[in-house]
Amino acid sequence: MVIVGAGHAGGTAAALLRSYGYAEPITLIGEEPIAPYQRPPLSKAWLKGEADAESLMLKPESFYAGAGIELVLGARVTSLKRSERTVCLADGRSFAYDSLILAMGARARALPIRGADLAGVLSLRSASDAEALKGALGPGRRLAVVGGGYIGLEVAASARFLGAEVVVIEREAAILARVAKEPLCSFLTRYHEARGVAFEVGAMVEAFEGEAGHVTGVRLAGRRAVACDAVLIGVGLARNDDLAREAGLECVAGVVVDGEARTADPQVFAIGDVTHRPIPHYARMFWLESVANALEQARQAASIIAGRPAPPHEVTWNWSDQYDLKLQFAGLAFDIDDMVVRGDPAGAKFAVFHLKGDTVQAVEAVNAPAEFMAGRQLIGQRRPISRARLADTAVSMKEVAA
Repeated sequence: MVIVGAGHAGGTAAALLRSYGYAEPITLIGEEPIAPYQRPPLSKAWLKGEADAESLMLKPESFYAGAGIELVLGARVTSLKRSERTVCLADGRSFAYDSLILAMGARARALPIRGADLAGVLSLRSASDAEALKGALGPGRRLAVVGGGYIGLEVAASARFLGAEVVVIEREAAILARVAKEPLCSFLTRYHEARGVAFEVGAMVEAFEGEAGHVTGVRLAGRRAVACDAVLIGVGLARNDDLAREAGLECVAGVVVDGEARTADPQVFAIGDVTHRPIPHYARMFWLESVANALEQARQAASIIAGRPAPPHEVTWNWSDQYDLKLQFAGLAFDIDDMVVRGDPAGAKFAVFHLKGDTVQAVEAVNAPAEFMAGRQLIGQRRPISRARLADTAVSMKEVAA
């Protein structure tokens, strides 16, 4: 068994294979020099000094040797020879496989503009990225965040906690325009502004300006330049599917898999951020960037390889922590024709339910765990609900879901 990619998905798959009784050798290959760890805290607890490398580990490093899992770290796989069932590394080593799991994840998208190579222009995907960003934050420092998505907003909140000045630059007319709906977008804008974050929306970045090789500002089309000491580029992810594509596997914005994480090659599975997968509750193919997706597909692949029944499909979910806000999301807002707001945005405790007819397609919950959990249940059940009861906080979510 060879697993290419030692992130959350790959590390989980390796551990699950052993717990499911798979007795053959397992080799886990990763480009980073450290064992599999959690990435979500990088933009939050790590930046704020509340977590370190050891606390983020999925398993203690000693676990892998004890479980008979060979860790090959700091290694890059350069080719996949499916006819020979072999993966080849940049250093000349090769590993044969009977079954292969591709879990290469994704990388932060770059901005191909002038000044992008200046020191202080940063991205956030790995622990080393987080450590570099952490060193750029503190009282009196000025951070420009390019991209008003969840990663950008999490970093903005962490940077304010550390005393830095923050400007978020977003090319769309509102933050989170591609991933969230009203009224959540406007609520989060107001919440961040009240805590000192400035926003430049509908703004196009033309170039990064610098002196002596270090960034000093962001030039915006038709607007003033934004002065800064560091820039975080948070404009989304690009899937690391080159290895699969060059090996002749089908790729469509990621490695195409079926509902049990199989590729068209019966010996090759793919899991996590790198995949383009079926979303059963919405009858379409899509890509998901979440720990929940990594865990679900790791379970699917490990179950099939170990000869167990495939687990049932789950309703996708995700979360974000910003300041004292716990944001929880379930489902995907596809084909919606209405929304119901339950609770009080002014009190920072509410949920937005997105509906298709009388069924819940997605929920965005702010400090509202009961709404998140019941919403996820409703999405999976596809049961018609009453809009009036859903909006009425006097009716418990347990009653609504029942």
